[in-house]
Amino acid sequence: MKLVEGNTVGIDLGTTYSAIAQLNDDGETVLLNNADGRSITPSVVLLGDDGRVVVGPSFERIAIEDPTKVIEAVKREMGNKDHFVVYQGKRLTPEFISALILKKLKQDAEASIGPITNAVITVPYYFNDVRRKATQDAGRIAGLNVLDVINEPTAATLAYAWHKGELGVPDVRSKERTILVYDLGGGTFDVTVVRYTPTNFRVLATDGDVMLGGLDWSQRLTDHLVEQFTRKFGTDPTQDPEALLSFRQESEDAKRELSTKAQVPISVYCGGNTLTVSLTRGDFERMTADMLQRTEDTTELVMQQAGISPGEFDDVVLVGGSTYMPSIVSMLKRVTGNNPSSGDVMPERAVAEGAALHAAILEARQSGRESRMGQAVIKRLMSIKTSDVNSHSLGVKITDPSDRTRKMNHIMIPKNSPIPHSVNQRFVTNTQNQQRIHVVMLEGEAKDPMACTEIGDFRVTDLPANLPQGSPVELTYRYDASGRIHASAKELTSNREASTEIIRSGEFEKTGGVDVFEALAREYNVE
Repeated sequence: MKLVEGNTVGIDLGTTYSAIAQLNDDGETVLLNNADGRSITPSVVLLGDDGRVVVGPSFERIAIEDPTKVIEAVKREMGNKDHFVVYQGKRLTPEFISALILKKLKQDAEASIGPITNAVITVPYYFNDVRRKATQDAGRIAGLNVLDVINEPTAATLAYAWHKGELGVPDVRSKERTILVYDLGGGTFDVTVVRYTPTNFRVLATDGDVMLGGLDWSQRLTDHLVEQFTRKFGTDPTQDPEALLSFRQESEDAKRELSTKAQVPISVYCGGNTLTVSLTRGDFERMTADMLQRTEDTTELVMQQAGISPGEFDDVVLVGGSTYMPSIVSMLKRVTGNNPSSGDVMPERAVAEGAALHAAILEARQSGRESRMGQAVIKRLMSIKTSDVNSHSLGVKITDPSDRTRKMNHIMIPKNSPIPHSVNQRFVTNTQNQQRIHVVMLEGEAKDPMACTEIGDFRVTDLPANLPQGSPVELTYRYDASGRIHASAKELTSNREASTEIIRSGEFEKTGGVDVFEALAREYNVE
């Protein structure tokens, strides 16, 4: 992707909060304030009347609006073709709702730095290709030239090492440092092991859950309050959308307070009745212990995959606002042998700052000496090399050798393989006189193809007549540094060959729908 004229920024498109940042001329990462003077914007969209859209409305504003018009946590639905919101007779997809959030960030930031055209947008490491494509589409709908999508833990590591003065400064330190990045945001979770030097950093292993985050801790408390209320008054608050919204807000506030207090009072109201309870931190930790355990299991798995034992990390870095919960700090100290910290970055700012750094690196490489940044900053940026891993295995649908009536996913490139990566494997034709070979590309770890995501397919046709069963076929998969997936197949008897390239273009591009949604986004007045 090439730069276009205008400012280049990094954007943390979060489940609960989003932020936009830029590397200034002096090499400092700066979060750009919204119209309210805040550096983070709630990822909440209020679909008002007459095409008026409010992004990041206050709770007071939400409380007086129709709850069905309040859209939250849309990031969890990215890439889901079956999820949409009907508004003014139009079906709005998660990509479009996300585009409205991006449009708000963009237009607010432009008030301080001028026109913004280029952006790097962050995604959870465990987002599959479909979700990544959806994120890229959201940026395009918002009028952005999306230079890249970068994994959130990678972005956080960039920010961490840059702020410590260890990145892009070859004379500072030659020793490799190994850190664990524990990223628990509002709606998604990632844990990543990274090893870096001043001019090179590479991901060793990663794993996560796109349906686990601080929202789930809050929801567990909401469920508890609903149960207590129903038991005492015989009224189910879930049947009252306005009351349920209030229950959720009280739960979120209590969760945050319990990060610094041992006990908090909570009062909730519904149908003329008020329930007041006193909740201790211990109570809250017990009712959410299973979710903490899920993150602990993932952390231990990633450490095992990276070959790192407790006590061997140089640092354990906390990313995401949900890491303020004391139980997380205690668990990580026990599992890793380190005292976790936010390092030189704030948990809720690190991802946006890292995105801004990655955007600046791309800008420096393309603009060179013509960049707005000083030559010392450009030199520092251009010395940085990154190496990532793939977060999901890439496979091919084949006939199960042990049961020829079934299909199975044969993994070609396992998850956590260094990128770029290439592999060749030989297969054989299934039948006598086979006329064509159909290659179906899958993303996922399961053996059952139905449990994986189909990301592309292609065919080798016009095979020679009377081709014997079991004729050799060579299949090549290649995953390049920019995230593009290439595949080719060759029938070795006739040397007939076919290939494909999976480019992160998204479903909208195939139908021309991005242009339609771009026009629709311009119609809506985002506040």
